[in-house]
Amino acid sequence: MRKNLRIKLDPRAELLLQGRLHDPFAYLGPHQKNERYVVRVFNPHASEIWLKTAHGDEALERVHPDGLFEWYGREEPRHPYSLRIIENESGLNNGIERLVHDCYAFAPQISDFDLHLFNEGKLHQAYRVLGSHAMQINGIPGVRFAVWAPNAERISVIGEFNRWDGRIHPMAAHGSSGVWELFIPEIEQGTLYKFEIRNHAGTLLVKTDPYANTFELRPGTAARAGSAIHHTWQDIEWTKQRNNWDWLHAPLNIYEIHAGSWKRHPDGRFYTYRELAENLVPYLKDMGYTHVELMPVSEHPLDESWGYQATGYFAATSRFGSLDDLCHFVDNCHQAGIGVLLDWVPAHFPQDAFALAYFDGTALYEHEDPRLGFHQDWGTHIFNYGRNEVKSFLLSSAHYWLSQFHFDGLRVDAVASMLYLDYSRREGEWLPNKYGGRENLEAIEFLRELNIMVHDVFPGALTLAEESTSWPGVSRPVYLGGLGFSMKWNMGWMNDTLSFMQLDPVHRRYHLNQLTFSQLYAYSENFMLPFSHDEVVHGKGSLLDKMPGDSWQKFANLRLLLTYQITSPGKKLNFMGNEFGQGREWRSSWELEWWQLTLEPHRGIQSMVRDLNHLYRDLPALYEQDFEQSGFSWINCQDTERSLLSFLRHGRNGETVVVAFNFTPVPRHRYRIGVPFNCTYREIFNSDSHYYGGGNLGNSSEIHAEPLSWMGQPYSVEIELPPLAGIMLTPVRV
Repeated sequence: MRKNLRIKLDPRAELLLQGRLHDPFAYLGPHQKNERYVVRVFNPHASEIWLKTAHGDEALERVHPDGLFEWYGREEPRHPYSLRIIENESGLNNGIERLVHDCYAFAPQISDFDLHLFNEGKLHQAYRVLGSHAMQINGIPGVRFAVWAPNAERISVIGEFNRWDGRIHPMAAHGSSGVWELFIPEIEQGTLYKFEIRNHAGTLLVKTDPYANTFELRPGTAARAGSAIHHTWQDIEWTKQRNNWDWLHAPLNIYEIHAGSWKRHPDGRFYTYRELAENLVPYLKDMGYTHVELMPVSEHPLDESWGYQATGYFAATSRFGSLDDLCHFVDNCHQAGIGVLLDWVPAHFPQDAFALAYFDGTALYEHEDPRLGFHQDWGTHIFNYGRNEVKSFLLSSAHYWLSQFHFDGLRVDAVASMLYLDYSRREGEWLPNKYGGRENLEAIEFLRELNIMVHDVFPGALTLAEESTSWPGVSRPVYLGGLGFSMKWNMGWMNDTLSFMQLDPVHRRYHLNQLTFSQLYAYSENFMLPFSHDEVVHGKGSLLDKMPGDSWQKFANLRLLLTYQITSPGKKLNFMGNEFGQGREWRSSWELEWWQLTLEPHRGIQSMVRDLNHLYRDLPALYEQDFEQSGFSWINCQDTERSLLSFLRHGRNGETVVVAFNFTPVPRHRYRIGVPFNCTYREIFNSDSHYYGGGNLGNSSEIHAEPLSWMGQPYSVEIELPPLAGIMLTPVRV
């Protein structure tokens, strides 16, 4: 009774029993008291506990009925000491004996320097510090857990190993850093766990680990402890090449895929990462793409979000396999000469109660004020980019994907929503910055830090901004005042081009400026020309479905559109299904309509795209000067009455390609266009070829230039320009 009385008077014991002890190491574990040593253990499920000493097993005395045990002795227990525990009779494991090391005998491991960098927003590898990590301390294997929750009163690790009981493994706080830590010996790697958080209002929250790198399969939301990558990489040559890659003057043609719906098994099961490696990589190589871009594969609870509402910023989704399986996919791509880009979402995160939202009971990763911290369009929270620890979190996430999985770059989603405080908001629904403006100063600084880090640490890696406004300098270096992205999606070009192509050809002559206008700004940024997933969902129809006219005209228009894209200045991106003219818009719940390749028109589209892609890679004039005015010149952009366009593409060493387009179904015979050289020209591509499903009108023989100045060029040729088609000519120089 004296001990019970003494314990009740000890405020630390009272806090422990109430589940509110901030620093369990101050009370539990080994301590020296005067000339004696004490070991305290709290386990509400134990009926008996023994301490293994040099003299044998010595029993701990139960000093409180809720499960507090003590041992006193004159000799210090050997370190690390073992405990033999018998579960109490009311437990789930009646009479089961366990031999464990006491977690409170292992001092916290995280260094003050790492904590300092984390709190300064400069810990770019925070995933090595926070989260769960399998390790050995003093020769004892276990898992170290760490989490940031500065406004919690108590945090515990809960999991299969302690019956999900938050009383058993309370964590220790690292001073004012907001970081909590606990090493738990001898738990199995891969075991499920979460964090139980008690906030200062006394509310208990159960949260998943923000830094976890593996989760159980949905609909479960628990993380797996101590998971690690064991893959042996075989892409050293690729990495060396990428480090010296002159991407500004290189071909870049991206195939965007949704891993869950490119292909599926007959019973509806997803392809795994390894099955994608086996099937997708040969397809990419055959089709001539330089890169594949994965829509987000970070863990997310809802299939229908396509990965854009992520709950695991350091976790590859378990839908498609393990960490090593994803490494295997990327490695296979690299060995086949294909780069791999990842769609990454730092603009917002979902409201799911088990994840980041109000993580410690307060607005931690987000803003408290919804005028700053909530996206009305998507029902998601906006990151608080002004908080250093949030910057460490996001910068570390980017670092993690690039370093651990060898991704070759990040496509950053929804950049426009990050840049503007009034994005998609009406008057009174947003707060101005400190200067009274609409710019999100903290987000701007974060994006600059992101791009500086990526380009410094990962030479040759790309950052691609999905940014739809006229924000200046998105793809200009930070030291010149830009945001520092490698490239920016040219949403203006995409919208204008699709809007034009959807017009009935009879009306196109009134709107040809929609195609020519982009040349007024085409070199203000490093632009990418995207026909992405966003253009083929939500009732917008597929690219083929957007095209006007009867079936023949639809396919001809699509061939024309894809030819126009590949020959226009800017790097290229197409969503899966575009390459064979999928008839219906994309459905994420099932695979692409591959059966359509049994039909000749779809096979024709695929054959044309394959030839275009390989031709693009073979002709420096089509890619070397994408971002320079000297890489492009009009031949004629004023033939509006007949809806015809023609231009030249130039390489750095004088290579030239002549490109001409007919945007009407009327063939143009003996159409004269200007050319720069007095030589023979050869047609190297024609989207109207019968191989592609066209009418096969074209220029089969060599075309000889005439010394007749035309359209500002010193020479000219007469060509056959097929209906709804584009052709390419190259000079044949002797």
